[in-house]
Amino acid sequence: MTGTPLRVGLIGYGLAGSVFHAPLISATDGLVLDTVVTSNPKRGRQARAEFPDVRVAATPEELLERAGELDLIVIASPNKTHVPLATAAIEAGLPVVVDKPVSGTAAEARELAALADGHGVLLSVFQNRRWDNDFLTLRKLVADGALGDVWRFESRFERWRPRLKGGWRESGDPAEIGGLLYDLGSHVVDQALTLFGQVTEVYAETVVRRDGAETDDDTFLALTHASGVRSHLHVSAATAQLGPRFRVLGSRAGFVKYGLDPQEAALRDGARPGTETAWGVEEESLWGRLGAGESPVTGGGTAVRTLPGDYPAYYAAVAAAVRGTGPNPVTALEAAETLDVLEAARRSARDKVTVTL
Repeated sequence: MTGTPLRVGLIGYGLAGSVFHAPLISATDGLVLDTVVTSNPKRGRQARAEFPDVRVAATPEELLERAGELDLIVIASPNKTHVPLATAAIEAGLPVVVDKPVSGTAAEARELAALADGHGVLLSVFQNRRWDNDFLTLRKLVADGALGDVWRFESRFERWRPRLKGGWRESGDPAEIGGLLYDLGSHVVDQALTLFGQVTEVYAETVVRRDGAETDDDTFLALTHASGVRSHLHVSAATAQLGPRFRVLGSRAGFVKYGLDPQEAALRDGARPGTETAWGVEEESLWGRLGAGESPVTGGGTAVRTLPGDYPAYYAAVAAAVRGTGPNPVTALEAAETLDVLEAARRSARDKVTVTL
């Protein structure tokens, strides 16, 4: 890192802002958390307690009045605010990171990308699960040819949350851009696209399982990639018995991996990158297995050491991109491709058809 640290304004201090963005920003060489925007006094006190030097602003407008004092804006507020806030920050001449989904539609994402290009500023999307330990491990196995030609990619992001938590993520109001399709679906679709490229067909089933739920909480997507790979993706808050996180089948071998990357749990528990000697490292009992002809449950295959998860790599790449010394780690145009699939999935589930892209 060279020069003065980049000063970051963080809009939103709920789950995304307080658990993911603020700790990762603060742990990144070359970035400093300058201001947190929240109108909630309790969250403001929490931010000051966790980051004693941080300033707190009540509104995004108050933050953007000081645009000349900042180098990067991070938007971790509710989904419906992403486009207007990103637009305002870009028009103020500031690079922007937006939490996923960047917008409600692919068209909006492409418009934001064009706006950022026109102003000559970075627009990046926080797709942190490209740096999950299991995904990094699978990506290497695919690149190394350990599976042969991949035929089917099964990905599950399942939870058992039979009781509603409330809030905008569970709202049935379309303006809120809630539901699991756009929440966890943004992750599993982005990972499928990153691994296997363009999607040509989408079939989806979205179901409302839990009493009182207003939007999808149990969703399945079947994607056909131009490469011929089939991706079967599950996201659910109503799964009483969790399946494997990944089950990937190829012409030479298959890979099965259970369990979630440990970084989110560590961040929730107050652990911080840079202070832990083994950040993102997983215990051996959770390593996936690679093999053919027998179930991993009965000992089939060979254990594959899980690579360490590395969420800090995202903000390190953002800092380099803002300084002009590295590429944007996740572009808005990549996010638009994910939204193309999510929009097609919504149409598929509604009309009970397969959608061709």
